Amino acid sequence: MKITRMEQIGEAELLQRFATTRLRGHGQPLIYARARLELVRRVDPATLYPAQRYVLRADHQRLFDLYHLFRHEGIDIFNLEGGLFFWLADPDAPHGEEGPIPLMPPVVEHSLEPDGRTIPLINDGMHRVYTAMRLGVPINIVLAVDVPHEYPYYAYALKKGWDDVVELEELPNEFIKKEYRDPTQYKALFRDFNAVFDGIQKQRKSTNPATLLA
Repeated sequence: MKITRMEQIGEAELLQRFATTRLRGHGQPLIYARARLELVRRVDPATLYPAQRYVLRADHQRLFDLYHLFRHEGIDIFNLEGGLFFWLADPDAPHGEEGPIPLMPPVVEHSLEPDGRTIPLINDGMHRVYTAMRLGVPINIVLAVDVPHEYPYYAYALKKGWDDVVELEELPNEFIKKEYRDPTQYKALFRDFNAVFDGIQKQRKSTNPATLLA
């Protein structure tokens, strides 16, 4: 496993690019046009709320390995002051390397839930938050505040938070992943982060430990 090169971006560019995020439906508005985005440092991952009921052990292990891979480069992937793209040596890929692979802080929104609470809900990066929590280290996040209530995140926060999350070897066919706000068209409220940072929401099937950043 070898990182062949990397490119870093600063906090300002990170936030500017996330500000261009659009919804998948509802006319594809800029979801953060009236919101405030900020990089919040050294957050306790246990205080962030998941909407997804599972993590996969293989994905967690890949991120654990990625954490140690970057530690050898002097970089803490959970303490990024912006974001980065990196390439890995891969003799089967064009030009002998795989990439660019985006590595950004998880995206969290202040979300109004049915019980009236406003909570920090993980929109992107659940496995990163989970891995940081398992390692016992704080994590930097991109926090979105004052997101329009008419465009909530497409799934509700789990009622018992991380206590409702199970770690699985593989996902059973009938497993209920999330509780969608609108089950008939839940993808309409999906935040298309992949259009901002190509590959950030990609579920890579490679066995390479650095190629899944869920």
